[in-house]
Amino acid sequence: MPVQNKKAHAAKPAQRIIKKYPNRRLYDTDTSTYITLAEVKQLVMDHQSFVVRDAKTNEDLTRSILLQIILEEEAGGTPMFSEPALANIIRFYGHAMQGFMGSYLEKNVQAFTDLQAQMAEQSKNVAPEVWAQFMNMQNPLMQGMMGNYVEQSKTMFEKMQEQMQKQTEQMLGAFGIKK
Repeated sequence: MPVQNKKAHAAKPAQRIIKKYPNRRLYDTDTSTYITLAEVKQLVMDHQSFVVRDAKTNEDLTRSILLQIILEEEAGGTPMFSEPALANIIRFYGHAMQGFMGSYLEKNVQAFTDLQAQMAEQSKNVAPEVWAQFMNMQNPLMQGMMGNYVEQSKTMFEKMQEQMQKQTEQMLGAFGIKK
């Protein structure tokens, strides 16, 4: 039997690995090249799965790199978050509601992303002037779509409240206190 080259049959890793070196440079192990933060942003935009690891400690730095991209986006151009919104988010850190808020925001962003994808799919064969008219908030179809999003958001918030209430009752019950 011929000996097979193991590398030829080795599967590519499911996640692209980017190493961050002490000199702040990012090295893409997939392409064997240094890349910029803008290129990492493009990976995000292209829905490519990746992880950023510290080259020395192997610590996962993905979140900090994503936050750095958000910071650059917020600093240049039109910011997405207002100062009051950022202040409110900061106030949730260390608060009992921190875990719930993160989950709530994540689900809301996903619901909004789904709405955006649905609208993009529906607009593929529509002329720009018709699309502009459709996007007018007075349009019943647009109101219906936004109403669905708002209803989803409301439902997520209500579920979060119910979960909090149950956890509070369980905690109080553990201390022998009944509501």
